[in-house]
Amino acid sequence: MNDSTERGLRGSVGVTGIVFLVVAAAAPLTVIGGALPVMIALGNGAGSPTAFLVAAAVLLIFSVGYAAMSRHMVDAGAFYAYVRTGIGASWGLGAAGLALLAYTAIQAAIYGLAASAVRSLVVDYGGPRLPWYVYALGLIVLVAVLGYRNIELGAKVLGVLLVVEIGIILVLSAAVFLRGGAHGIDAVSFTPSAFLGGSPGIALMFAIASFVGFEATAIYGEEARDPKRTVPLSTYAAVLVIGVVYAIASWAMVLAFGSDEVAVAAGEDPSGLAFTAAGKFLGPFAVEVMRIMLITSLFAALLAFHNAISRYLYVLARDGHGPRALGRTHLRHGSPHRGSITQTASAVLVVGAFAAAGADPVLQLFTWLSGLATVAILLLMLLTSIAVIAFFARTRLDRRIWHTRIAPALGALGLLAVAATVVANFATLVGSTRAAEVLLVLVVAVLVLGVAWAKIRTRPGPASVGGVAASADTAG
Repeated sequence: MNDSTERGLRGSVGVTGIVFLVVAAAAPLTVIGGALPVMIALGNGAGSPTAFLVAAAVLLIFSVGYAAMSRHMVDAGAFYAYVRTGIGASWGLGAAGLALLAYTAIQAAIYGLAASAVRSLVVDYGGPRLPWYVYALGLIVLVAVLGYRNIELGAKVLGVLLVVEIGIILVLSAAVFLRGGAHGIDAVSFTPSAFLGGSPGIALMFAIASFVGFEATAIYGEEARDPKRTVPLSTYAAVLVIGVVYAIASWAMVLAFGSDEVAVAAGEDPSGLAFTAAGKFLGPFAVEVMRIMLITSLFAALLAFHNAISRYLYVLARDGHGPRALGRTHLRHGSPHRGSITQTASAVLVVGAFAAAGADPVLQLFTWLSGLATVAILLLMLLTSIAVIAFFARTRLDRRIWHTRIAPALGALGLLAVAATVVANFATLVGSTRAAEVLLVLVVAVLVLGVAWAKIRTRPGPASVGGVAASADTAG
């Protein structure tokens, strides 16, 4: 029986469901338990909470133009579709290459971190000490099963996991505040001197990386109820929820050890900082719960990125830039099932390559590829800001100056500043100067090759089913 159809994606996900998908990709508990201690130790210490607010502010300004453009086009290609429509098909294909590179890299990175966390938990509970890639393969299979089906099933699973995940974060934060932290409640974290102390660039780099995946608000547009309303609302809601949760939780983590002592504590035990705080303010049982929730947090992020990649593959094939079979949806589920299968295969190849090379799942697979994804996404968002300005300048569909010119321009400048900071500190992020150079070259190469490939094609692909006017694709 044929399980494929030429019909488009199907679904009726609302604002809440899409926000769940986006926040799940951000993996809040992973950020608080993993990224935050490194931000504190290597970055600006007690000023780290402000870094999350700065990152959220930059992304909110970026979202103004992004949301305005989403009211005039609905396309699962998201950033790719926006860049293609705004500044041309050639740049659009380059943007698609960056998106696939970023999401494939970040998902493979998370497989490494998740497999390491699962192995550690299994061993601590008396289980066998199996190679990390065995656990990674098991996670890949679970993600493949859910990713193959309708997005609404994935949204429900992520919703349950996310509620529990954010719940434990907020409970820990509340306990710290109610008990007055280590030395009382203070607002040192939000002072200019704290934010600018130490290395704020490194803190900002990790903070912006913690928002990777919020593009999904537009990716799921074709599967949303009333997408022209749902996508803008979901975008603002996702950035605000992520920013507020990160700021509150990171502030609580600082207070748990004291503003003057948290940097030392993070430097001495970065991987255990959050668990130490949980044990101190909630008790030993909470530590075990958090260890389990860290794994479910990582699983939620894996599923969210799997969904994003499979939809990119679907849209590219639909637009004539990939095998036609990938541009078909499942007859019953309405999902990009073949894109899902392809994404699963690519995850096996990338993770398998690192495993075959004997790479460390955290120090190399996670660190290197998460850094790669951060740079690629920043460049992709910068291109999207430019595309928004160009789109409205050409079409005049929206004459609000703030939404179509000022905010996108300010967003582009903010993203450019963050990107420069990330590149300047990239070797610190990945832990190797040589690896940093290779990864940065790879990002540029993918963009250039995508643009070049589009220009040398003798026959351009058809306009996207979900996009706006086909004439907008021909620019560039």
